[in-house]
Amino acid sequence: MSNEFLNPITTQTWSNGRHLVRCVKVIQETWDVRTFCFMAEQPVLYFFKPGQFVTLELEIDGQPVMRSYTISSSPAVPYSFSVTIKRVPGGKVSNWLHENLKEGDEVPVHGPVGLFNAIDFPADKVLYLSGGVGITPVMSMARWFYDTNANVDMIFVHSARSPKDVIYHRELENMAARINNFSLHIICEKHGLGEAWAGYRGYLNQAMMHMMAPDFMEREIFCCGPTPYMNAVKRLLEANGFDMSRYHEESFGATPADIREEAKELAAEAADADPVPLADQHQVEFIATGKSIRIDPGETVHAAAAKLGLHIPKACGMGICGTCKVMKTAGEVDMDHNGGITDEDVAEGFILSCCSVPKGDVVIDY
Repeated sequence: MSNEFLNPITTQTWSNGRHLVRCVKVIQETWDVRTFCFMAEQPVLYFFKPGQFVTLELEIDGQPVMRSYTISSSPAVPYSFSVTIKRVPGGKVSNWLHENLKEGDEVPVHGPVGLFNAIDFPADKVLYLSGGVGITPVMSMARWFYDTNANVDMIFVHSARSPKDVIYHRELENMAARINNFSLHIICEKHGLGEAWAGYRGYLNQAMMHMMAPDFMEREIFCCGPTPYMNAVKRLLEANGFDMSRYHEESFGATPADIREEAKELAAEAADADPVPLADQHQVEFIATGKSIRIDPGETVHAAAAKLGLHIPKACGMGICGTCKVMKTAGEVDMDHNGGITDEDVAEGFILSCCSVPKGDVVIDY
């Protein structure tokens, strides 16, 4: 086809950063799960890698709050994107969103970012494993391949507490009914009185895996769900000698317990340790606010800012969400991030303060 018959796209496209979007639709998926759909006032093409997430910038009870959620929609629907959020008992942010976010409201979002996605790990045969609201990133992947008529053999296995908790149930059944390269299997832990359920019951196990995905050893596996669920999946795969380089999980979420314990141990060790000599410390200067501080080797730029009372927004603390991005104008850091910053941003001098440890004196524009 000649290029003379193709019109160039003049619509804006988004990239990792801060964007103001408007909630245009709220969909009740299950009794405690809602999908919030967003668009921009001026048309924007929201392309992202299926499986990535955004961070919502909210104000709750007068306090700024950042919270990250996977994009559940497909980038094949380009002028909007959606996040699907489960109401959590005692959950400050999820409950606030369910009770307060409505059509017409504007919300700043940061992103999209994330290493867990379908584009960076291409495969002809995939197995999606999800538990609860962990279905959102793998649903985005499945929707993308479905929407684009991709020649990808998909097996979709979802675990829910009960039939009324199955998110996207009708859509999943519709996808399975319409194409022959999408195989759907749903496992319910239990079912209540009056709930008809003829599917799998209990928890995903070896026997179920062989029935639902007999060739699972040959597939690229994408997994997301509660930590105990993902740990059980990994144990099952490892017991079968699965090549774990072909296993991918959504690691974003609350800091794992073992990391929290490790942080406590390090803090205790630091409290007992002898003071670090001044000559071995590094100076971190924040030129926009005119403040500076000397920190011990191994401390992050974000920790230095906190000691000075400077609030750099942060959501994940693991270099995934990109919220804490700041400009470094001088000095060098070791940045151990998890996909929350692009190579272009790094080339320009940006760093993620939560996972950047100064190698010497550094200057930050903040």
